Amino acid sequence: MRVVTCHRAGSDAMNAEVLESLVMESDAYKIVFEKHGVFLHTSAKRQNDQDSMIPGVIRLIEKVCILIFFFQASDVLLQWIPIEEDGEMTQIHYSKKESPGSVACRAEDDMFDPGYEPDWAVISTVGTKVRPQEDLLAVKHGNREKWAFSISLSELKSVRKSKPGLSWSYLIFITKEGVSFQALHFHQGGTKALLKALRKYVILAVSPKDSRLFLVYPHDSHALSHSFDELQMFDDGSSDLVSRFFQDPYSTTFGGFSKVTNFFRGALPRLDGHHHRPLSEMAVGLEDEPGFEVITCQVELGERPVIQRQAPVSEQEWESYINSEGQVMNVDGLKKRIFSGGLCPGLRKDAWKYLLGYYPWDSTAEDRKSLLRRKTDEYFRMKLQWKSVSEDQEKRNSLLRGYRSLIERDVSRTDRNNKFYEGNDNPGLCLLNDALMTYCMYNFDLGYVQGMSDLLSPILYVMQNEVDAFWCFTGFMEMVHHNFEESQESMKRQLSQLNLLLRVLDPALCDFLDSKESGNLSCCFRWLLIWFKREFSFQDILLLWEVLWTGLPCPNFHLLVACGILDLEREALMNSDYGFNEILKHINELTMKMSVEDILCRAEALNQQLAHCQELPLNIKELLGKAEVKSPAPSTDTASPPQPLSPSQVHELDLTDSVSPSQPDSSIEILPTEDTTTSQSLSP
Repeated sequence: MRVVTCHRAGSDAMNAEVLESLVMESDAYKIVFEKHGVFLHTSAKRQNDQDSMIPGVIRLIEKVCILIFFFQASDVLLQWIPIEEDGEMTQIHYSKKESPGSVACRAEDDMFDPGYEPDWAVISTVGTKVRPQEDLLAVKHGNREKWAFSISLSELKSVRKSKPGLSWSYLIFITKEGVSFQALHFHQGGTKALLKALRKYVILAVSPKDSRLFLVYPHDSHALSHSFDELQMFDDGSSDLVSRFFQDPYSTTFGGFSKVTNFFRGALPRLDGHHHRPLSEMAVGLEDEPGFEVITCQVELGERPVIQRQAPVSEQEWESYINSEGQVMNVDGLKKRIFSGGLCPGLRKDAWKYLLGYYPWDSTAEDRKSLLRRKTDEYFRMKLQWKSVSEDQEKRNSLLRGYRSLIERDVSRTDRNNKFYEGNDNPGLCLLNDALMTYCMYNFDLGYVQGMSDLLSPILYVMQNEVDAFWCFTGFMEMVHHNFEESQESMKRQLSQLNLLLRVLDPALCDFLDSKESGNLSCCFRWLLIWFKREFSFQDILLLWEVLWTGLPCPNFHLLVACGILDLEREALMNSDYGFNEILKHINELTMKMSVEDILCRAEALNQQLAHCQELPLNIKELLGKAEVKSPAPSTDTASPPQPLSPSQVHELDLTDSVSPSQPDSSIEILPTEDTTTSQSLSP
């Protein structure tokens, strides 16, 4: 019960008659935003311990105070609660390398036969379970209960977001009391949707000192005017403002004005309509320049050029690049021709050996004869290792037994429509099987993983020789072996890089995919895993791969090929009412329906657009090898002293606004693995 004082309308202000009445009231709760698949990482260290990743759901809840005569929304709560492992999340399952011969693997064989498609061929989805209505503010008791939290937006001081393109996006919520909650990682996207929902109740202003930090203010003019005090337009209390102004008036003045611009961009309410530019159209990942606050803006790419593919390299043209000793001359020029036109079929057997590192480009004919003898001996020694294992020995070698079973299963359904592999007793199948088994001896650490048979099959078809095909395959695997590692860090990194490229090339498409829970681009997984092997016809794949093996026109060109496919399907996706499952189905059904020449033209045009852009973000330049490498200035000192950190480096160290001593900081970025070699592949 509460006393409510009401002033009767029309009464004298000095002699207002006060009506005091007791009214019944109760609290009700209304969910205005809800997102599943939000994980709280209890440990900042990168590890595979699933107990450190707690699945949960994040909600915005209006707490409504219901009175007899009216109801009034009195507060808005931000809540995260853990859910059970079999809870209501929709999950994306990526392929995992099972231990060959394991119980799970055998059970899968007994219960489910996917036919031609291997286990990772199509990403599976788990639908949402319908659960009974529960108390919105109740948290189940258990070991994970301590991580749940619910705070009023009026107590929220700031929100920190993750860097773009680094694994899962996360948000960190910091209260006015200085408590920094554990980072919430959005494994299925949704950070932009949550921030958009928050803006209905509070102002999110970009911090003048940290573009990844949003300052939270209520929607009232006093708070807005008060917040100008925090802009610090001229930094350090203006102690050296006069001297800096006379030294560089342009930098000092406009550096301060940029903070006002950034503040209003975050503070002013978002307008519904086509004239307002969505947040995703802002430039991604721009680095701060010392002394300036960067005003993020849309990247202007300019007109997309029209690309024409050239004729394939003919045998006569190939011979013009070979000197009298059999060495290849003008390697760069030859690679450019292969990139722009491909190879005629008769050249592939020789040219692929160079492109895949089997033959050195500068080797003579005699060098190659000697190399072939050595490589043949080495291959058959490794082949003999597994061939000489008796049945009795194999019974006690579960690893080898598992590899053999997995390879036999995959070989039996790889490219069986191709004449080279059709029929039950086809010798091509035996060669494919033996080369894959021998690779397990060559690379004990990796062994065999589903998908490798798809990569070897075209190479064996071209080489028509077991030894040559094997060594070309090892060269290919040097490029893409990270795709098949159990941690899948390379696959996650490539999906993040693809998202980064698409956000610059087509922010509207990115917004659409984000709104359909497809912003993580998991639908492109198969493309990158096996280099589009299932997306194009067999002959088209021969052309696509030899183009990609040139390494031109930039690193990670396979990501631009993926962007080219998405560009081709842009209208079909955005003009539909597809949801997540429909988008996934549409992408999977593109198989064998695309022209590789068209996609290569689109990818090359996108590369030229990015190359001619003067304001390309640094991380995009680095991804495509377009960043300028500055050589360090020569020094006469025998040992150079430690250099001070740049402002951007200092900024990286300050990951949280303030961290409560009672709660560990989990805001450390999930960084790419140390190996930064070009990763190429994805799938289903």
